[in-house]
Amino acid sequence: MADTEIEITADLVRDLLREQHPDLAGLAIREVAGGWGNQMWRLGDELAVRMQRMDPTPGLQLKERRWLPVLAPRLPLPVPTPVRSGEPSERFPKHWTVMTWVPGEPLDHGSISRGAHAADTLAGFLRALHVEAPAEAPSATDRGAHPRNCTDGFEGFLQAVAPDDIAADLRSVWGDAAAAHAWEGPPVWVHGDLHPANVVVSDGTLTGVVDFGDMFAGDPAWDLAAAWVLLPAGTAARFFDMYAHADEATIRRARGLAAMKSLFLMLMGRNGDRGLPGGKPHWGPAGRAALDRVLQGV
Repeated sequence: MADTEIEITADLVRDLLREQHPDLAGLAIREVAGGWGNQMWRLGDELAVRMQRMDPTPGLQLKERRWLPVLAPRLPLPVPTPVRSGEPSERFPKHWTVMTWVPGEPLDHGSISRGAHAADTLAGFLRALHVEAPAEAPSATDRGAHPRNCTDGFEGFLQAVAPDDIAADLRSVWGDAAAAHAWEGPPVWVHGDLHPANVVVSDGTLTGVVDFGDMFAGDPAWDLAAAWVLLPAGTAARFFDMYAHADEATIRRARGLAAMKSLFLMLMGRNGDRGLPGGKPHWGPAGRAALDRVLQGV
């Protein structure tokens, strides 16, 4: 059976637990909506099973297994922490991991009403995360580069989804980011994929961060783009004041990357509207709202 044809069901998850972690097999199992490269299943009240699905290699899960136990103790928000490893078997020839469950609702299905609190919370989280990474930390793969080296990708997204009336303004934002000085500090830990489906909210504010499969050591601007991608309008300045470690060039790079990330969300939304695999219809409006915040600079 081809990898993409493996149907992951609650019965399969329970069978795998019985084989490799029988003490957990009696807990309730519930599917968690969303996910593409990996599929999540809630396990009892405090755990989740992360199943490798469309990811062609186990690299992202193995990275989380290696580094999240190192990072989690010093982060001020809950993050999923691996507690058991599931190895490939005849029943399921891929990797799977039992992790702690991060309570809350994904932002792409929720909202932030306490903007100032969320800005302070995100700034505090990223200050704690963005410390110098060890030499053996993972390097970036498809992200992490200076914006000037991502111009083809930006242009592709722009031409695919950006309304004509804002294309020139977006190119100006991107040109400013591409002209900014490169990151001159040591490589720091970067989440790498902060978008509305990878943070959780509760009581109107941020309460957790998930999916660290793309984490790498590099330029923090890739995370600081979240000031526009995640936070409500009018809070970016407060976020950067609280973060306190971003110079002008880093903020310029972050704003350009936020424009590219917002266009990507819009593209995923359009793909979802067309019924294409991996598309997320509800990401389109979120991406457009983020793009408006980028253009307003707030």
